[in-house]
Amino acid sequence: DRLDEGFERVLDALLACRGRVVASGMGKAGQIAHKVSTTLASTGTPSFYMHPAEALHGDLGMLHADDILLMFSNSGESREVTELLPFVRMIGARVIAITGNPRSTLAAHSELVLSIGNLGEACPLGLAPSATTTAMLALGDALALCLMKRREFKVDDYARLHPGGALGMKTLPVECVMRVNEAVAKVSPQTSVHDTLFEITRARAGAAMIVDDLGKVLGVFTDGDLRRGIEQDDGFLNRKIGEVMTQPFICVEKGQRFSDVLDVLKEKRIGEAPVVDEEGRLLGVVDLKGLVATIPFS
Repeated sequence: DRLDEGFERVLDALLACRGRVVASGMGKAGQIAHKVSTTLASTGTPSFYMHPAEALHGDLGMLHADDILLMFSNSGESREVTELLPFVRMIGARVIAITGNPRSTLAAHSELVLSIGNLGEACPLGLAPSATTTAMLALGDALALCLMKRREFKVDDYARLHPGGALGMKTLPVECVMRVNEAVAKVSPQTSVHDTLFEITRARAGAAMIVDDLGKVLGVFTDGDLRRGIEQDDGFLNRKIGEVMTQPFICVEKGQRFSDVLDVLKEKRIGEAPVVDEEGRLLGVVDLKGLVATIPFS
């Protein structure tokens, strides 16, 4: 019931912020502020946490004029919070308060105020922050999630900000995980099979990419091709690679998702595949074992 026009105005302000959303608060409210800040940052709104007491002793330099200070305080009268406010005003940053006391000093020094209401704590003594911190967390998360929607924040955006998890890795474009430069075995079609094997060994690769003078991929040569060729032709090692390379071949286009490429390699039982641009020119190589090894466990 409290998500009224005031909530919309706060959303508008946060969305229009050209700097960072700097969350702050003391005690348990500060811990909620820290959590909300990390949620904002991980969902597309640049944010960090600033401790009010540390800000009074130098960390205020973290705050810039184009930032918004999102201050959490149930009473709105915590000494460290109220002492900080005049200096925030001097810097020029806007202040938004999330508080249980809309008549507090904090509220009076804030451009916008979101009230959680006058809540009694769930603690048997009615003292330990519990109901108030829960309400602050719900309100902070609501802001973060509504901002996600307004920013049209997608799964790919979320994944880019979570590279340590499986989701982040699987949605990466393939060019972020492909082998390049000296880790690619690349030869011309005139190269002998014998010399191609040396190039594969040098690059510690499982296959060679055969390219023309413009770098366009003409075919591939794998260890399977080598085994079959030696079985059928005693002079196979002296043949030109362009005569025995595999055509057609599976290639990967720049921009394809890690997970999609992994599925193709597994389905086709392909160990390595070239990554090409719009013109079919070689950019790098992906290999099945390397992709599987890249996926984190969580």
